[in-house]
Order: sequence, then C-alpha cells, then structure tokens
Amino acid sequence: MEKSLNIVKTQLTPDDYLELFRKSDALLDGHFLLTSGKHSAQYMQCAQVLQYPERAAILAEGLAATFRNMNIQTVIGPAMGGILVAHEVAKALGVRALFTERENGIMRLRRGFTLSPGERVLVVEDVITTGGSVREVLAVVREFRAVPVGVGVLVDRTGGTVDFGLPQNSIIQLNIQAYEAQECPLCAQGIPAVKPGSRKA
Repeated sequence: MEKSLNIVKTQLTPDDYLELFRKSDALLDGHFLLTSGKHSAQYMQCAQVLQYPERAAILAEGLAATFRNMNIQTVIGPAMGGILVAHEVAKALGVRALFTERENGIMRLRRGFTLSPGERVLVVEDVITTGGSVREVLAVVREFRAVPVGVGVLVDRTGGTVDFGLPQNSIIQLNIQAYEAQECPLCAQGIPAVKPGSRKA
C-alpha cells in the first residue's frame, strides 16, 4: 500500500493538489475521446485519486472551503464522476449528497432523490472540459425550484474559461487542449481513440 502524503489540509497549494493526482497516476497520456465528444492527448482520470479515501477527503476539504459560509444544504453531482466528489464535499460541509443520472439520455434525479423549492444546492464535478454535464445538473436543480448557489470542480481543464454564472471554484486548473474529431491531429496519425469516461459518445 502506498504511503500517505504528509500534507496539512489548511496549507495546500495547487501544486500540492496536483501532486496527489500524479502520485495516484491520475494524469494519463494517449489519445482520448472525452465526455464532451472532443479528443485530447491527455486525460485526468479522477477515479484514480478518489480510490484513496484519505486523498479524496483532502481534495474535498479544499473544494468545500470556498463554499463553507454559503449555507449550503445539499451537494449534488452527475454520475459517475461526480458521485464521490459530491459525497466527500457533502461530508466536509456536514450536509447530504445526491447524484443525477441519465435516463434515456436525459439527466434526472432518480432513486427517490428529490429537492425542495428554495433548497440551497452546490453542484460539483470531477473534471470539466466544456461544462456540459454541470449545466445539465444545474437544469435539474432548477426544475425542482431549488437554488444552485455555486459550482465546484476538482479539475478545470479549460483554465477557468467556462462560466456558469455562479460562484465557482476548482482546486486544479489545467489548459489541456481538446480537439474536435475532424480536427484531431491524433486521428490524422491513425492513433485509435480510447474512451475512459462513462458517457456514451
């Protein structure tokens, strides 16, 4: 079993967080088909770091800190990547955690989960490339007339260029270039694309 990182939670820097990912082999190189449908030569596989509860808790504490004084009642994230993130951030905030799923291609609350009108909700995700999944979850929250008060992500691949119109925070920002399929240089080289995520292309 790997040794724990000796990091004090209150003193973490973005480089410290990135070291958690590197130590967990969570930053992959290759040719990847992303959830957004775009292609990339790198992929941040958050599941590799979230499999270690201590590391997941450290990441969640860092993400939760930004939203701690916003009277959040529920944390919600999309399946699959957002499930563990929502659970750990909710634990750090002392509130409940929910997740959305796709049913016939549409993001929904299932399994008897529900939100109340006016309920203050934090939307979280593991990685964003275009922000599409987060926007779908925000739409679900608003369908229940609950109030989305912020967005938190572990890894923002856009370098902070996606704006949800709400307070938002990421603990790691990376500028990993993503290509449309018809413009992908890796496809042009005949390198097969691998889909590491969970949503069907």
